[in-house]
Amino acid sequence: MGEHGTWSDLLYSLPGMRNLHDYAGQYLTRRMKISPFDETHFTLTHVIWTLLVVLLVFWGCLAFRRSLGKKDGILPARSFGFRAFLEMLADATFGVMVGIMGEKNARRYLPLVGGLALFILFSNLLALIPGAGVPTTTLKTNLGLACIVFLLTHVYGVRENGLAYFKHFLGPVLWLAPLMLPIELISHLARPVSLSLRLMGNMVADHKVVFTFFTLFPLILPVPFLFLGLLVCFVQTFVFCVLTMIYIALATAHDH
Repeated sequence: MGEHGTWSDLLYSLPGMRNLHDYAGQYLTRRMKISPFDETHFTLTHVIWTLLVVLLVFWGCLAFRRSLGKKDGILPARSFGFRAFLEMLADATFGVMVGIMGEKNARRYLPLVGGLALFILFSNLLALIPGAGVPTTTLKTNLGLACIVFLLTHVYGVRENGLAYFKHFLGPVLWLAPLMLPIELISHLARPVSLSLRLMGNMVADHKVVFTFFTLFPLILPVPFLFLGLLVCFVQTFVFCVLTMIYIALATAHDH
């Protein structure tokens, strides 16, 4: 298995998998050439690992929901398990949101930010497994998440403030509008680019470091880098979600 190989590549040996790849490639392969990027390299590997993360998060949420229906569901778990980990992650996310957005907005936007946190974190954690495909190491996934944040930020801003939301693009006074409008537009358009590239760059680097030291000596030597990679996984999830909170808080704030 090479540097870019994953365990899911073995699925291509199954009957019909190659036909499915060719059929999907007709619709999903990028046709045009973009100068900063190489020619497209379409594969179902990325789709398989992304679907695996989505199913894992969905299963964890369902298991957590079923546990709340039990007689002792409102009590903390007796031992640290998957449910306790989800509770800890949800509490930490909500606590940070309250500090940035206030409790009312934190409750309103927790499903969005919490969903992003779960998906990004579990995707990042796959980088600690040599041979695993990591959804957040590809630009298409990160750009998709960043574009969702970008669009919903403006949707929430218009919903909260009406068309007056667009006044902040013109600056505090009207005579500054010719200067402030292009600056605001560029700064807003740069948000999805910075969100996606930052996450991709850090996770690609982390995955390559872990893979390199497992290749050199798979025993003991990679352990410190696994702990460092674990820290990177949580930090990058935190950064993405905190910036999402800030963008939404700025968009939905009422000027007094």
